[in-house]
This record gives sequence, structure tokens and C-alpha cells, in this order.
Amino acid sequence: MPKFSIVIPLYNKENEIQHTLNSVLQQNFSDFEVLVINDGSTDNSGQKVLAFSDKRIKYLKTENGGVSKARNKGIALATSPLIAFLDADDIWLPGHLQDLNNLYENFPQAGLLIKNYTFVYADNHQISPVFNGINNENFRGIVQDFFYASLNYRMAWTSAVAVQKDVFTKVGVFDEQITLGAGEDTDMWTRIALHYPVAFDSRVSALYKLDASNRISHSQTLKRKFSKLDKFVKHEQNNPSLKKFIDRYRIEYALKHKLAGATETTEFYLKNVDKKNIQVKTKLLFAMPTSLLKFLYRLKKVLERKKVFISVYN
Repeated sequence: MPKFSIVIPLYNKENEIQHTLNSVLQQNFSDFEVLVINDGSTDNSGQKVLAFSDKRIKYLKTENGGVSKARNKGIALATSPLIAFLDADDIWLPGHLQDLNNLYENFPQAGLLIKNYTFVYADNHQISPVFNGINNENFRGIVQDFFYASLNYRMAWTSAVAVQKDVFTKVGVFDEQITLGAGEDTDMWTRIALHYPVAFDSRVSALYKLDASNRISHSQTLKRKFSKLDKFVKHEQNNPSLKKFIDRYRIEYALKHKLAGATETTEFYLKNVDKKNIQVKTKLLFAMPTSLLKFLYRLKKVLERKKVFISVYN
């Protein structure tokens, strides 16, 4: 039985999947299996995977059902006590699995094991997230307040975490009602952090590959099924950090729907937000006509290409 099962959902990543798999095979910790779940790709992604001869790589093609369903299939097939997740266009540095294993050995009570990561844009510009209350240069241990730490940047990013398989028995697997990357990962890590300690290693060992030239289609927002976040309402009542954390996502989802012209859904998310958790600049955005908000969004993307990054959340 290998120590890690690495679950990689794959959908139309023929130009990236080989780089991703090579970063796994170059790990200095070799006791693992790789479960690539091809979620109905229509390009040559599958052929790229099958070109690898390493017997640790197991490949399964399924009908397209979304990333949550693909990850859940990987979890069900996993034979290891630890499950690490990796998206098909991201990269691990060679010590990633070794560091996750060390976290597990030193903090076995932790249900969620997290390594630090860096955002990498198309021009190789990099941004390192900063977590509240955490010394990013020298922290390794149990995080005292996961939700407070994650208010500005998500501490738990899918390609940089591992979970003990038994944890899914208690908290459930990825919510398949949430589709097209509309919060299924945030939902999952929140559920785990509510029931288990979280261990974090601040040394960067994963690269979050972004393309600053990408454009988010606001029409696609209406095709996505976002997490409603209502399953956390009871927990929020006695956890101020969790309330701020969840409200941050309510605000984000509300803005996305305002940009898409979905007034009713925008109001759905905003009605559950504590008004103290909405900054003045964010209130101004909600007060703007949608046409002006779209202009500012395009301007934000232009500034990002010039390496000027602006957030409405912090």
C-alpha cells in the first residue's frame, strides 16, 4: 500500500498535463500512486497521460461530470491513507510530498495538511500569498485559527493540500452540486477545518499556474452552480472568524453575479452578509451600474498585465 494517493482530475489540459505529471514523478518522496481521472476530455489529454510508462500512474476515463465528481472518483479508488490533490495544470516542487509526509508524521491529529504555494502568471511574474497571523518564512505546525489566517488569501489551495482518507468518512466528499469550480474546494476545506486541526508548512512547494490574460466570461457565471454557503450558518453564529471568512465568499459570489446581471442571486448572497464585513470600496462597487462595474473589471485585468494587483477584499 503506497503512503499517498495523488488525485488529478483532468479535463482538456493536453498542453499542461505532462508538465504536471513530471513534477510528480520528480518528487524525492516516491511512495505514491497517481490517479488521473479524465473527466471526458475532448482533446488529446488522455494520450498525453498514456504516454507515461510509470506503473504508479493509473488512468481512468469517465463521462464529463465535473471536477467534484472526478475528485470523488479518485478518493473512492485511492488505496493510501493520505490523499494529495493536484490540478492538471499546476506544478509541485521536488520536496512537496516529503514535506506533507513530515507534517503527517509530526501532527497526526491534523485532518488537513497544507503546504505553502506561489501564484505564477503567464509572464512568470510571481506573487506569494500572506496569511493572517502566520510567519510565512518560518511556520510549521497547527494553525490556531484557520479561518482568520485565510481572510485575505486562501491558506488551503487544492493543489497544495493532503487529507487523511478517513476524514472523508466523517465530513463527506466534494459537493457535486457545486459545478465548474464555483466553490467546491472552499466548501470541502471549510468542512474539514470545522472538525479537525489544520497543519501548515510555510515553505513554498507548489506553483499555482495562472494566465493573467485570461478573461472570465460573465455569461458563464450563470451556468455555474455556486456553493450557497448556507450549510455553515449555524457554525458562523459562534465563530467570528468563520463568519468573516464565509462573508468574504458571499461578497465574491455576489459581485460575480452582479457582473453577470443576475440581480436576484446577487441579493441572495448579500442578504446573509454582516454589513460590517463589507468594506467601503466594495459597497461602492455594489452601488455602481453593472456597465461601470464591467469597465472597472476590465481595467483591473489591464493593470494585472502591468503587474499592478488590486483586491476589493483587503
